[in-house]
Amino acid sequence: MMASLDYQSGFRNQFSTEALPGALPLGQNSPQRCPYGLYAEQFSGSAFTAPRHQNLRTWMYRIRPSVLQSAYRPLPGRNIETAPLAGAADPNQMRWDPLPIPSEPTDFIDGLFTIAVNGDAGTQTGCGVHCYAANADMTRRFFYNADGELLIVPQLGTLVLRTELGVLDVASGEIAVIPRGMKFQVRLGEGCEAVRGYVCENYGSPLELPGLGPIGANGLANPRDFLAPVAAYEDETGEFELVAKFSGQFWVADLGHSPLDVVAWHGNVAPYKYDLARFNTINTVSFDHPDPSIFTVLTSASDTPGMANIDFVIFPPRWMVAENTFRPPYFHRNLMSEFMGLIHGEYDAKAEGFVPGGASLHNCMSPHGPDADTFAKASAAELTPQYQGNTLAFMFESRYVFQATEAAQTTEHRQRDYVNVWSTLTAQFDPGQR
Repeated sequence: MMASLDYQSGFRNQFSTEALPGALPLGQNSPQRCPYGLYAEQFSGSAFTAPRHQNLRTWMYRIRPSVLQSAYRPLPGRNIETAPLAGAADPNQMRWDPLPIPSEPTDFIDGLFTIAVNGDAGTQTGCGVHCYAANADMTRRFFYNADGELLIVPQLGTLVLRTELGVLDVASGEIAVIPRGMKFQVRLGEGCEAVRGYVCENYGSPLELPGLGPIGANGLANPRDFLAPVAAYEDETGEFELVAKFSGQFWVADLGHSPLDVVAWHGNVAPYKYDLARFNTINTVSFDHPDPSIFTVLTSASDTPGMANIDFVIFPPRWMVAENTFRPPYFHRNLMSEFMGLIHGEYDAKAEGFVPGGASLHNCMSPHGPDADTFAKASAAELTPQYQGNTLAFMFESRYVFQATEAAQTTEHRQRDYVNVWSTLTAQFDPGQR
C-alpha cells in the first residue's frame, strides 16, 4: 500500500506526518511499544552534539527496521568516481555535449556518469559532479549514498523519487535534494521514455539557504517554496536489493522486503524539492554586471566564511536592465571553480555549442567569458530593457579545484575544440582614438 502523493512546505521545518491515524506516538519519540506494532528508528543527519540550530534528525516509525538485510558485498562496474583521484587537475577550459540517451534498458544508478570531483569524500569536503541518462525504472532495487547528499537537477523528463519518507515528483525546471544515507528509488514520470540531468554529490556540510545580508528580508529562494513529502509506505515482501555508495565504492545487500515501509515520521531532515521558477531574481538597474552570487539558491558552507564548499547558482528568466554597460557576463578569472549546465533555452554568454543537457568546466583562475560572436553582438547592442526569457542555466561553484575524470576527458561527447570559441577575439586598441 502507498499513500497518495502530497507535500509539506518549508525549508528544514520540524515536519510531522503519518499515513495512518495515530501512527505517530505523542509525547515520546521512542516509546516501549509503538502504535500498529511499528519499529522506531532514528535517522541522524548531523552529529548528535551539533548545535541545536544545526542538529538534523528524524524519527521514523516503520514496519521493519533497517537492520533486516544481508551482509554487503562489492558491486563492480560503476561509472562513478569519488574524490580524491590520482593525478593532477587540468586548468584547460572544458565543455561537453549532452550525455547520450542509452540504447539498452538503463536505470538511474547505471545511468550515472562522473564528470569531475574535488575535495575529499573521506574528510567530508568538496563534491562530485555527475550526469545521468536513463530509460528504465528502478523496480526491485533501492539506493542510498553514504558519501554525500544528492542535489538532482533534471534536464529532460520527470523523475519520480520514491523515498523512505514519501514520494517526490521532480520535473525539468525543478530540483530535489536527497539527504546523505536516505534510501530511495527512481522511476520515470508518466509518459517519459527517457530522462536526463545532473547530480551534485555534496560531501560537505548540508545545503542550506544563503544569508540575504543587505538584500533584506525578501529575495532569492523563499523557505515556504521548498516541499517535503508526506508519509507514504508500502508493505511488500519479495526479493529486493539495496545498493549503497560507501567510501567511494558500490556495495549491494539483499532485502526480503521493500525499505519504503515508513508509516509515520517527524523531524527536520528529509528529502525536498524546489521549483526554480519561484526564485525571486535580484538584478542591477544601474550599471555593471552583478556577480553570480546574487543568483544563489542553496549553499554548502566550508570552514572559511564566504568560501563555499558548494554554491548552487541559477541563471533564470529575468529582465536585463542597466545603463551604459556590457550586458552578458564579463571576461573573468575566478578563485572559485565553476561547473555549468543548461536546463533549457540559450545561455546569454554563448552563441552556440552550449546546449541543453551539455556542461562546461572552468577551473580556478582559468579565464572564461563570452565567446567572440557574443562579445561582438553585445558591444553593439542598443541598451534598452531586454527580457532574457528563454533560458535556465545553473552552476555548481566550489572553492576546491575540480578534477575531470579520465572517462570525462576521453569521452566522445567532449568538445575538444572548445577553447577556439575565443580564438577570433582581436586587439582593438588604438592609442590615437579614445
